[in-house]
Amino acid sequence: MTYAVERLYEEVAYVAYHFHWGLDEVLDLEHPDRRRFIHEIARINRRLSEEE
Repeated sequence: MTYAVERLYEEVAYVAYHFHWGLDEVLDLEHPDRRRFIHEIARINRRLSEEE
């Protein structure tokens, strides 16, 4: 099974933007770890939006 390149770019950009990590750091993450960070970032962003 292959992973869509566009989806990979989205995930890398999302994690890198929020954590200020470089490309190599994000790409070194295992897929499940990267997905977990994405989930947690989204959860934090939702909570912050609700507090406004």
